Amino acid sequence: MSNSPLPPNATPMERALAAVTERLEAIPLPYPDLWNPDTCPAGHLPWLAWTLSVDDWKADWSDAIKRSRLRSAMAIQRRKGTANSVRMVVASFGGAVTIREWWQQQPRGQPHTFELTLTLNGSDGRAASARFVDEVIAEVERTKPVRSHFGFVQGLQTTGNVSLVTGIRIINYRRLSMTAQG
Repeated sequence: MSNSPLPPNATPMERALAAVTERLEAIPLPYPDLWNPDTCPAGHLPWLAWTLSVDDWKADWSDAIKRSRLRSAMAIQRRKGTANSVRMVVASFGGAVTIREWWQQQPRGQPHTFELTLTLNGSDGRAASARFVDEVIAEVERTKPVRSHFGFVQGLQTTGNVSLVTGIRIINYRRLSMTAQG
């Protein structure tokens, strides 16, 4: 006998439904994985982006950028319209940003303006393409305070190696005292 909660006088239809329900309960459900940007299958990422209200989604972004955008989506939505949300948006694309608001500039800028200096590399370590930079700027436009306008400066980050060669020569000096014997 099975562990069915059905009474002994259950109809064949009720028994069949109980058997189907038992089989359905044995199917593993991936719901927790589907809501986690790190474990969600790549094919489901656009649906998760839609659910989390990501404003812009491109199929040709790298998997790392897509997952980063999803991880920060809720925090960005909560702070939308602030300088911090602009920083978070740029960071989700893998870039660094410096924001100087109008009152921080020398001489002071026009009210409700800011300068945005963006350092952004492509996903493969090379310089970001113009299209990718345009996508980041468009996302900044959607995230910044509505009344604010900004000037844009693109920075470039490079890496290199510096070689240093050193040499050591050990020299031993000894003072000898001699006396002549005659």
